[in-house]
Amino acid sequence: MTQANQTADRAADYLARRLYEAGCRHAFGMPGGEVLTVMDALSRAGIECVLARHENAAAFMAEGVWHRTGAPGILIATLGPGVLNGVNAIANAHQDRVPLFVLSGCVDADEALTYTHQILDHEAVLRPITKATFRLTAQGADIIADKAMGIALEGRPGPVHIDVPISVADTRVTLPTLRRRPMAEVMVPAPGEGLARARDWLADAERPVMIVGLDAMNEGAGPDIAALAEQYGIPVITTYKAKGLIDETHAMAMGGAGLSPLADGIVVPLVERADLILCVGYDPIEMRPGWREIWDPAKVNVIDIAAVANHQYMHQATMNIVGDSGASLRALCDGVAPRATWPGGEPAAVRAALADAFPQDDDWGAAGVIAEARATLPANTIATCDSGAHRILLSQMWTSYAPQALLQSTALCTMGCAVPLAMGAKIAEPDRPVVSFSGDAGFLMVAGELSTVAELELPVIFVVFVDASLSLIEKKQRERQMVNLAVDFGHHDFAAIGRAFGGNGVSVRSRPELRAALEEAQKADTFTVIAAEIDRGSYDGRI
Repeated sequence: MTQANQTADRAADYLARRLYEAGCRHAFGMPGGEVLTVMDALSRAGIECVLARHENAAAFMAEGVWHRTGAPGILIATLGPGVLNGVNAIANAHQDRVPLFVLSGCVDADEALTYTHQILDHEAVLRPITKATFRLTAQGADIIADKAMGIALEGRPGPVHIDVPISVADTRVTLPTLRRRPMAEVMVPAPGEGLARARDWLADAERPVMIVGLDAMNEGAGPDIAALAEQYGIPVITTYKAKGLIDETHAMAMGGAGLSPLADGIVVPLVERADLILCVGYDPIEMRPGWREIWDPAKVNVIDIAAVANHQYMHQATMNIVGDSGASLRALCDGVAPRATWPGGEPAAVRAALADAFPQDDDWGAAGVIAEARATLPANTIATCDSGAHRILLSQMWTSYAPQALLQSTALCTMGCAVPLAMGAKIAEPDRPVVSFSGDAGFLMVAGELSTVAELELPVIFVVFVDASLSLIEKKQRERQMVNLAVDFGHHDFAAIGRAFGGNGVSVRSRPELRAALEEAQKADTFTVIAAEIDRGSYDGRI
């Protein structure tokens, strides 16, 4: 867009308006003197600045908004400790392909020559965990803002950092035009020998499989994946971040893979039997060692479609296509006649085996909590999940009907993310029910954000699995016949914590009690903490 400016604006205003232009309406963080002008510019541009209690949580709130709106998230961090507090969530955004703008304040270069208090090279710290890092200049403010936007969104999305010196933010600049670069067009495989060969493979395949992941989710390829699955009879396996790209009640939906050894024992044999494997927007950063080199591209045709070339060497492909997932699938099936697939009925058998492996009828325990929550809450509920044993079980048992309706940290698997992710999702879509699932340890990491959710008046439901242990680590420790060490902690009253921060709080010990609590929480005008008291052994044999 080109626009004439009649009066001089601050450099920070050019940055803020570019973010507003991209659809950003919320920014999250903790202010410091060095970012006051940036925050003022964001507010003037129409972007609300939300005060969080910690920058790590603020970044996850921003991610929660992005998942529901498609607009990049914004993290505000002051210099030094503010930036460092956000490192965990920024690294998570990098690995989970989240377009996050990290706006930090810094002292002017001349000032830093003699003034050393809280001075830190933000760019050096963040360069390895962002797609790019910039220092804002006054005359180039519009270029830096636009360049950062393109880098954040194009290819595999990710975080971009902009350090804003105090004097630069306030500098008045007159730019006769705003310099804008058109966003990159969707890439489609060009006609040629490679595409013709891929079409032949699809036409000849009797046992095709699709594995879809992060890129496909970010590119909105769900409808193309579902259409291909239906037309060609191709079962679809998703990574956990891509859950719901195809409605998990669909006959061709095989659920998530790569996290639960129990589930992988059922799903992997289907992949091993395939004669064509389509990796669609698939990034194995989410997968576990059991998926390493599970196929030989010299013996089975494997087509890898990704936003950027995969150099991960987790497993290889026979053909690599760099391009948009949906557009590439449409090009691949153009002119290819469908044929009968999987004559042995293996996809239906896999779905049945998964249902048997993860039953919904437990009286209580972690599985009972999840089953009752899914049965009680509406189908359009947005769920978020923290890392731990409960996440492995929930990711298998929680039916996803649409993409980006189960939000979690899948690549970095950082703890403490469920609460702020839920808050961001609720801010973005206040009329949809939002539920957060946390282990008790993860919840304690971010309990201070209950004050934020109270002040924002967000009626989010927080379900806490209470077993006074790091259950997944305790389970591994016990299975290796090691002494119980540094995995257990005190049994806390999480319901009371919820009430102390101004919300509702209830402890439950049965499915009827949980059902009643969930029904009441949906009617409440404030947040609710539901402490689900379970035995730590309820995960044994279940994941």
